[in-house]
Amino acid sequence: MPTDDQPSAGWLDGSQHLLPVRVYYEDTDFTGVVYHGAYVRFFERGRTDFLRLAGVSHAALLERPDPLAFAVTRLAIDFRRPARIDDALLVSTRYAAVRGPRLHIRQRLTRAADLIAEAEVEAVCIDLAGRARRPPADLVEALKRYFE
Repeated sequence: MPTDDQPSAGWLDGSQHLLPVRVYYEDTDFTGVVYHGAYVRFFERGRTDFLRLAGVSHAALLERPDPLAFAVTRLAIDFRRPARIDDALLVSTRYAAVRGPRLHIRQRLTRAADLIAEAEVEAVCIDLAGRARRPPADLVEALKRYFE
């Protein structure tokens, strides 16, 4: 149950993470339709909260003796239907695989039974100088049970 100091990070359902999001005025253009850039934020929240619930905190990754982060190197979004102000949406995230330094992620955004958008994401594990590196074994171990 979320509290004031611990807002909901969604939930894990098998190998996928589900995160409810609400469309606010700030997410829309002047017509009340979600601006295309807002979808990127919705998908980012889904990926981050998936990691959080899988036991991988971005803050903890930076505090490691071998600090690391992630950089998105590929993002392909297929827009299917418009989302609108006040819509209740659901972000579904699946971490498909880790290959070398790359994490492959599939995401969907739905409104009830309607598919709003789909995304294919490739994120690379990097050191703080921005060089690609393999994710450490403990990170892969925390995620591997969720891989498709």
